[in-house]
This record gives sequence, C-alpha cells and structure tokens, in this order.
Amino acid sequence: MRSVYCIGEVLIDFVAEKQGKDLSKAHLFTKKAGGAPANVACAIAKLGGKSKFIGCVGNDPFGNFLLNILKENQVDISLAQRSKTFTTLAFVSIDEEGERDFVFTRGADKKLSYDSSVRKNFKNNILHLGAATALLGGDLEKAYGRYFFDALTSGTFLSFDPNYRIDLWRDEADVFIKKCMPFIEKSHLCKFSLEEAQLLSGKKDTNAACDVLHEVGAQIIMITLGGEGTLVSTPKIKKTVPSIKVSPVDTTGAGDAFIGCLLQQIASLQSPFEILENVTLLIEMVKNANKAGAITTTNFGAIPALPTRDMVFN
Repeated sequence: MRSVYCIGEVLIDFVAEKQGKDLSKAHLFTKKAGGAPANVACAIAKLGGKSKFIGCVGNDPFGNFLLNILKENQVDISLAQRSKTFTTLAFVSIDEEGERDFVFTRGADKKLSYDSSVRKNFKNNILHLGAATALLGGDLEKAYGRYFFDALTSGTFLSFDPNYRIDLWRDEADVFIKKCMPFIEKSHLCKFSLEEAQLLSGKKDTNAACDVLHEVGAQIIMITLGGEGTLVSTPKIKKTVPSIKVSPVDTTGAGDAFIGCLLQQIASLQSPFEILENVTLLIEMVKNANKAGAITTTNFGAIPALPTRDMVFN
C-alpha cells in the first residue's frame, strides 16, 4: 500500500461543547487534537492505511500532546518538526446542531521548514495538501509550495483541500482564491465544501462551479454537501452520491474523515491514477468516504470520532 503524505497544521482545539455557537458566551473548554491535515493523516491510519505527517509543533506540552496523539493513531511522525514558537491553538464552539465557530491563535505551524530529502519519497506515493493555515505566509507556505513542486516533478498523485476558514481570510477572500488556483490547476483530486466551491468558482450553482474548476485544471472534484452526500464531478460525469443518515453532534473533522477515507482507498490501488478513468470504482469509494464522514459527526472531537476500518467497510 502506498503512503499518503499529509502536509500542514496540527493544533490544539479548545472545544466548548453544547454552549451555543457564540464563542464569546462559552466558559468551559476541552483540549483536543485538531488541524485538517493531521485529521486526514489519522483518518487514513485508523482505516488501516499508511500516512506520514509533515508539520510543526511547539517544543512545549501541547506539542508533546499532539505528537503523542498522532503516534497513538499509527501516523508516521518522523518528518514532524519542533519549534521554540508556541503550538498553534484554536478555540471552537459547537451548538446543538453541531455547527461551529472558530478563533485561531497561530503559532508553530507556520515554522515548518522545507526538507529536500523528502522529495525522493514522493514518487509512487500520494501527497495531500490541506490549506487551512498553509497559505497564510511564513515558512510553512514556502515549504508547502516547494513540496508541491517536488510532487509535480515526481509524478505524484496530488490531492488538494483548501480548508477555507472565513475568520482567517476576512476581507482577503480574493487573496485566498488567487493562492488556491495553482493547486487546483495541477491537482488530480480536489475536495471542496459547498462554500469553498462557490467562493473559488464565483458560481452559486454547483454544476457551474464544477465546470469552472475543471476549466482551471482540477481533474476530479468532490463537493461535500453534508447530509445530502457528495457531488462527484469529472469532465465526463456529475453525480451526487448520497450519504447515510445520522444524528450529528459535532461536524468537526467530517470533511477530513471523508477525504482521508477516499485517499486510503486510492492508496490501495495498483495505481492511484486508475480513478481518473474508472468512474464506477470512484463512486463506490465515495460511498465509503461518505459513511466515514457521517460517522465522525456522531461524536465530539475530530480525531477521537474518526471511524475504524470495521466501522466503514462492513
């Protein structure tokens, strides 16, 4: 089985559960591990795949906690880095419907430095680029771009998830869009929320949004639609794949579980590029990925709620 390299942030989520969506009114917080690329790496590993995390944490107790969580979930952390800068934090409120409000305090994730020795490992593997903080500048953005170039020149299968957070890009959505375009242009698989697809394409209609994003260069597009399932779009077909019915309590990490499950399945193929032509296989994989995402919403916290292989493939 191929390895999936996940690049980006890992952070502490301080979660206020069932205290309303207004973060200003929350008063009790629980410490949990988070960060979209780290969530994806854990999702892959918990499903029996091989994932390697590339990111940076502080040389502090929170950093120790995060790396221990990744290790406990069978993620390879040999490429993770430590920094004197404090570990990145996020404060999250969750209302009764599982919806969230975020405040980020950015720290060590931006200190990731590029390691040229990693390039040789990309060939015949998969690179997943999660962009929640990776396009905000700092050493991380530089490293992110260089790893992206390394993957392109190595013939690596590329997956991109913009992980748009409005609080990080308030009044600068145009900058976010511009920075995402090179990754959309060259990635084989792009996963978007409905909000992201509409923002990046400039189109409200999902089919029109897909058409625009295909024109940019995206070969396979996934638009997650919550309880309605996922819109799968290739230059040849558009199909909404339904999800299973659940009663969500926390939507944190659902999209990461989805893309993690999809990448775990792609990594098990003889060639990951097989899904570019085999639409029937792709649709079956999306059914499983929808299930993984739905199961994740039934518990609090991203990583603890991620399903095991037996929960998805039964």
